[in-house]
Amino acid sequence: MTWQFTLTGLLIGVLVGLTGMGGGALLTPILVIVFGFKPTYAVGTDILHGAVFKSFGAVRHRRLGNVHAHLTLWMFAGSGPLSLVGVAVAGWLQRSYGDGVQSAEGYAIGAALVLGAVGLVAKTFVKRGMQPSDAGFVLQRKDKIRAVAIGAVFGFIVGLTSVGSGTFFGLVMVMVYPLTIARIVGTDIFHAAALLWVAGLGHLLQGNVDLHAMGWLLLGSIPGIWISSRFTLHIPQDALRLGLAGVLALSGVKLLNVPAASYVIAIGLGIGLTAFVVWLATGMRGVQSRTDETQRADDSRALADRGDRDGIRRDAASEART
Repeated sequence: MTWQFTLTGLLIGVLVGLTGMGGGALLTPILVIVFGFKPTYAVGTDILHGAVFKSFGAVRHRRLGNVHAHLTLWMFAGSGPLSLVGVAVAGWLQRSYGDGVQSAEGYAIGAALVLGAVGLVAKTFVKRGMQPSDAGFVLQRKDKIRAVAIGAVFGFIVGLTSVGSGTFFGLVMVMVYPLTIARIVGTDIFHAAALLWVAGLGHLLQGNVDLHAMGWLLLGSIPGIWISSRFTLHIPQDALRLGLAGVLALSGVKLLNVPAASYVIAIGLGIGLTAFVVWLATGMRGVQSRTDETQRADDSRALADRGDRDGIRRDAASEART
């Protein structure tokens, strides 16, 4: 099974390149639900893949000047060590409970996915907590303490479940720090790359990484993000976040083994498909309406131009007769 991994990596890379979201949170449930990975190996493989994958975006944002280096360092001071604690907890669960850890890890991933879905919904409706500013933002003592605390809490979640590196940090930064969206995105990606390298190497030392699968995933994801980042997908970001939140929530329900999970997933997919069809039909109707308006305007201009030409010809004929 190789080309399936490459195709999955390509789809993840294209999604991230076009929209800037969706990569890390989707790969772990795909590896577990579609490819049958044990949750522990899915987490480790996803994290180390994300470390390599997000490093390309981190370098690009650093060159563009979109990274707040001091904020990144203070968040990493909390997230780096606590991500290793998360990795150690996963290893302890595996040693203590053997095969039973897979169920415990699956529940942890499921809970993190549902929490990630809530975070994406919050990102959609919580627009700003602090007003953004292009002026240089100098961290005060309280800002540094907040950064370390934010890194510690969500770094542990990332190390244990691989979920959250691209959801929680950006959401909290929007609410707490007066940075522009471009600097929040750049700082988030740069910090995520550093965090995932630490957690990924921790999982590699624990033996929780399938290097074969990771290599084939990268074979698709790296070209996918490089090619697709040159284009822009004209989908409203709010609609995209809500759609992704729905996918994460349904994946979480599946991994949590919620009673009647199959019915919940079927209903959720039905609602999502209906919403997509309605959105698509509304968009097409709007495009058709704009096309009709443009056509009517062109026809009106053509009639006016023809009337002007006819008037000029009549005036010329009248002058010739006189």
